[in-house]
Amino acid sequence: MSTFRTEKDSMGELEVPADALYGAQTQRAVNNFPISGRPMPSVFIHALALIKQAAAITNRDLGLLDEARAGAIIQAAKQVAEGAHAGQFPVDVFQTGSGTSSNMNVNEVIAKLAHDASGLEIGANDHVNMGQSSNDVIPTALHLSASQILAGQLLPALHHLHDSIERKIAEVGDQVKTGRTHLMDAMPVTFRQSMSGWSNQINMAIQRLGEVQPRLHQLAQGGTAVGTGINAHPDFAARFAAELSGLTGLTLVPADNFFSALASQDTAVELSGQLKTLAVALMKIANDLRWMNSGPLAGVSEIHLEALQPGSSIMPGKVNPVIPEATMMVAAQVIGNDAAITTGGQHGNFELNVMLPMIADNLLESETLLANASRLLADKAISSFTVNSAHLKASLARNPILVTALNPIIGYQKAAEIAKQAYHECRPIIAVAEEKTDLSRDELERLLDPTKLTEGGIAE
Repeated sequence: MSTFRTEKDSMGELEVPADALYGAQTQRAVNNFPISGRPMPSVFIHALALIKQAAAITNRDLGLLDEARAGAIIQAAKQVAEGAHAGQFPVDVFQTGSGTSSNMNVNEVIAKLAHDASGLEIGANDHVNMGQSSNDVIPTALHLSASQILAGQLLPALHHLHDSIERKIAEVGDQVKTGRTHLMDAMPVTFRQSMSGWSNQINMAIQRLGEVQPRLHQLAQGGTAVGTGINAHPDFAARFAAELSGLTGLTLVPADNFFSALASQDTAVELSGQLKTLAVALMKIANDLRWMNSGPLAGVSEIHLEALQPGSSIMPGKVNPVIPEATMMVAAQVIGNDAAITTGGQHGNFELNVMLPMIADNLLESETLLANASRLLADKAISSFTVNSAHLKASLARNPILVTALNPIIGYQKAAEIAKQAYHECRPIIAVAEEKTDLSRDELERLLDPTKLTEGGIAE
């Protein structure tokens, strides 16, 4: 018994797996692009299905698609959008630059499902793709799927991370630690002050990403092949955007300029740039946590991160900062994705960008990775770390840089002599200062109080 069936498209006949819902155009893409073995992200496929659902509703309401066919397409598209038939979308990310193969893959699957349910002849091109082109569908799916992840996953994750930082500040913020510049001891800071930098970085990332959203909500749909809207009803774009808004809960509108929406991916590049900025912020926070946790005896050892798993296959008892390390790898991946997206954005040749699938894949991966890493960093690193208070106090007492507070009273050169002697003799700065200056012990304790030194200004 044959495991294949014969399908036909404009180029001729082709064998397709007997149980496949897709047809010849999908199979040609499978044959042509055995490159990565990685299909387009599921969220992108679901976005394509939502587009087909909204388009069928719009074309029906405009009197262009009969009720029976429209209904069958709408129901089939709804199934795919909800995650059904996930194995029917095998087209590789690295395919035709317009993403035509993925568009036709979805068209063919929906057409087959609609035909099987209704018994009607339903064409992948003539009915499911009515009033559309891959050239406006794929950019629309890119914007839609990126918008969904941004609103549904990444921004909530960042708010969660920000809240976790703020809760930890409320818990440990008054404790004083040695500040560091160039990884060297510097003037003291409180945990509140140090972690407020993290909090502000995440808050700024939330603001920046929010500023991109209105541009991301502008859709290319309606521009069809080259931006002129050929074969689409004049009212299609506006009515389609309204339908898709209703299906997704997003405020979606037609692009201000379809030629730009098809030919460029400037908004995707902009979003990726903001994701890269967020990645840099997470790299900084994760690295701070790693350094603060380093030890337990020979490192900075200011905090103890939650012990999550054994850290070595040969050294018993070793525990590593695995969540910060995973976050740093995510950040590195996102920075690399941004380089690929930037290159892809440069390939808007005349009326169409021809790296759309790669841009979409990398953009969606970056958003998803950052969302997941942000939640893990919040829940398994920031929320659960404890402070090594005894070590903090001991380090502060030996910090020669505290002598900076004496500069206005004894001068920089004298203060430098005291700092060097205290360091070389491994003695508290206050003990050496008491010997080398006319200041009393009480005055020195007041002037060198680490908590007061976190307040800035000139000691009185």
